Amino acid sequence: MPKAPHVVVTGGGRGIGAATARLFKKNGYRVTVMARSRNEIESLADEIGAYAVRVDVGDPASVEAAFMAAGPVDVLVNNAGMVRSSRVTKTDVRVWEEHLKVNLTGSFLCALKVLPGMVSRGRGRIINVSSIAGVRGLPYLAAYCASKHGLIGFTRALAAEVGENGVLVNAICPGYVSTSMTDDACEYISERSNLSPEQARDFLAGENADGRLLTTDEVADAIFWMANQDGELENGAFHIFDKQDA
Repeated sequence: MPKAPHVVVTGGGRGIGAATARLFKKNGYRVTVMARSRNEIESLADEIGAYAVRVDVGDPASVEAAFMAAGPVDVLVNNAGMVRSSRVTKTDVRVWEEHLKVNLTGSFLCALKVLPGMVSRGRGRIINVSSIAGVRGLPYLAAYCASKHGLIGFTRALAAEVGENGVLVNAICPGYVSTSMTDDACEYISERSNLSPEQARDFLAGENADGRLLTTDEVADAIFWMANQDGELENGAFHIFDKQDA
């Protein structure tokens, strides 16, 4: 009996990553969740019957060890990410470099580890979780925007190289999602404006097409759909997802 397909979800301990891991497991996939925090991924792995592997996606040696432990991968969801808000003139170069390392280089390093197997099998899916910040310029998020714009460029370039080998590489660009990262952004806005955190949350929700924050389950649904399409899904595309019926 053939094995169930194997999905690896980075940044899988919470938020979009955890919701994605749950959905793939519910639909019969073998699931490996990866993150820097072992406690988060081990708790989720115990809950859903997945495999937990600690990884620092910005560290080549850590990525190498993690994917050797995970084994062959059919679907890679590059979801690990970070965000720090600040004015451009207040952004320390170390913070800038950390955004690029985690949000962009991390996806590059993880893709390098799964591509040889996908190409040799003639099939694979890589889904890079970018952001609406990957297609728009947003104030106080220069480093985040730069890294997420770069991730879309990487998606397109990689798709152009490996599409003929049966490997589809696409990106999803969610609008504002109800996660702890959004909560942190609301606190930052509140500290630097006359808005309360709740008002800041309402402001961000209003930036989405239907005036509300997305849920992590909605984003997970879109990722799962992208991973399970063939002829209907183009290669090297970025899909803006900021409302329920996107």
